[in-house]
Amino acid sequence: MQVCNTTYGNNGWLGVAQIWVSGLHITQGNVKLNDTYFNTSTYNTPAWRDLVTCQEIGHTFGLDHQDTNFSNTNLGTCMDYTSDPDGTLSNPNQLSNVDPNSHDYEELSIIYTHFDSTTTVAGAIATAPMPPGLANLDLDTPRQWGTLLRSTQNGRTEVYGRDFGAGYKAFTFVIWANDDRSHRVQ
Repeated sequence: MQVCNTTYGNNGWLGVAQIWVSGLHITQGNVKLNDTYFNTSTYNTPAWRDLVTCQEIGHTFGLDHQDTNFSNTNLGTCMDYTSDPDGTLSNPNQLSNVDPNSHDYEELSIIYTHFDSTTTVAGAIATAPMPPGLANLDLDTPRQWGTLLRSTQNGRTEVYGRDFGAGYKAFTFVIWANDDRSHRVQ
């Protein structure tokens, strides 16, 4: 897994997680955090940084969202969409969404307790688990992410999938900043 942050520019996204899959196994994950937006007054808080970082890393481990409604009460997990990550705007007793919760850890246990003989740990050290040309491919733009698979909250978050054939796929999870949809694939 690689986690990066820099000023990626006004491209519309706050955070992006990409997971690379071979068959039924995640072989690598990339997280990008866009400081262009984190340097604005809207997102320049520890709570927003923690939420987006935790959520995108959670995706690289295979976690999905527990809730996709930005407006309802926080569930107390970073895998819950919210407009109030620290839980202080509407209700001082509301949970924060900046860390994983017990459900997330249960899901990880289910995902990683398997009984087949495949392991990507040894493969990552000895040989790249992805074919040459795919292992270091950087999918930076929506046009490179593939097909839109899922969109929630009127497009505020999206999941894209790109199939490279022979069982190799990449999935990109996107949180759009300020409902900015101007950079999407048309």
